[in-house]
Amino acid sequence: MPLEYLATELLLHIFRSCESVSDVLNLAAASRRLRRVFQSTNKLQILASAADSEFGPLHDIIQVVTQNVSQPAYVIRCPPMSDGLLKQVVQLGLVAHKWETIYPFKKWKVDYESRRSLTDNERLRLRRALYRLWLYHRAFHTQAYDRLSRNLRPVVLERAQLLHNWSTPELAEIEDLRLIMADVVQNHICPSNGTIQRKFHKRYPESSHQPTFNIHLNYPLPTSASSSFGRSLFDKPIVDHGFHTAHPANFTESPAKYRSRFRNDLSHDPGFEGWGDEIPHYYIVQDMMKLDPGEILWLRERALLKEQVEEYVASLGSWFRDNGETFGDTLAFVMGERGDDDGNLHAAIAGHEMGIVVD
Repeated sequence: MPLEYLATELLLHIFRSCESVSDVLNLAAASRRLRRVFQSTNKLQILASAADSEFGPLHDIIQVVTQNVSQPAYVIRCPPMSDGLLKQVVQLGLVAHKWETIYPFKKWKVDYESRRSLTDNERLRLRRALYRLWLYHRAFHTQAYDRLSRNLRPVVLERAQLLHNWSTPELAEIEDLRLIMADVVQNHICPSNGTIQRKFHKRYPESSHQPTFNIHLNYPLPTSASSSFGRSLFDKPIVDHGFHTAHPANFTESPAKYRSRFRNDLSHDPGFEGWGDEIPHYYIVQDMMKLDPGEILWLRERALLKEQVEEYVASLGSWFRDNGETFGDTLAFVMGERGDDDGNLHAAIAGHEMGIVVD
C-alpha cells in the first residue's frame, strides 16, 4: 500500500518518529496528502520534537536565543515555540554539529591512536556544553562588561549565579569544550610566532627562508572592507535572525581558503601571520576567547589570514581589546564556593574522569 494511503494517525506517527528537521520537511514534500496532513496538525510541535532529537537539548538552545538584558542570565525561560524561534534553534544546532566534528581531532590531538567518533551521549553532552557556554558569552562577553568592571564583586556574583545553575560534572563538560575552543583559537585563528615557524618548516623542509616576525601588533581601524568581511554578519542579535554563520550556505568554501598564510613571496612573509611569543600571545588568546562558539568557527573557516582577523577584531570596538574572557575566573570562583579547586577539575578532565568524554 502506498504511504500516502495510510490512515492519518499512522502518518502522524511517522512524522513524529523523524529524528531530524530535514527528514520532516522532506517527508512533508513527498506528496500532497502528506503535506496536507503536516500542515493541518501542530507542525511546530513535530518540528520542535525533531529539532530536539537532532540538535537538542532544546531547552538549552532556547535559553541562548531568548537571552536579553531585560532578564538575568540565570533565570530559566520557557517561551512558546514559534517559527522564528525554531529557525534560530536550527541555526545554533548546525554550529553545534560542526563542533562535534572538530572535537575528536583536538581531544585526541596527541593520543591520536585512540581517536574515535563520539557516541550519541557524548554528542548530546557536547551540544549541551556548547549552548551553555554560548549563553555565558551572550550574557557577559559584551560591551556592557569592560575591563574595569570585570572584578567588581556584584559582577562576579552575577556571573557565578549562572554557573550555579549547573552541577560540577556539567561545568566540567563546559570547561572541556572551552579548552578545545582555546586550542582552535591559539593554533588556527591566532597562531603564535613559534607555531608559524614550526608549521612553515614542516611544510617546506628544504627552504632556508627564516620568517620575519613583526614585533608590533597593530589593529587597523574598521574600514568598509572589514565591515563587509566580518561584523555585518554578527551585528544583530540572534533573536533577530542576524546570525548568519550557521546557515549551510555560509559554510561553503571561501576564496580565502586558497590564500595560504604560509605563502612566501615579495608581498607576503609567513612571519607576518604570527601573533607574538608566549606572554603577548597568551593575552591575545584570552581576548579572542570572548568570541562565542559561532564566531570562532566562522573565523576558523573563513578568516585564514591575520589581517582578516585583525579587521574583524577592530570592528568589534575598543572594549574587546585588553579585556580577556571571564569564564575561567568565574569557574574558579564557583568551585571555591563549592569547597573544591578548579585545578582538580582540570586534572579530572585531562584524565577523562569528567568532561564530555568519560572513560
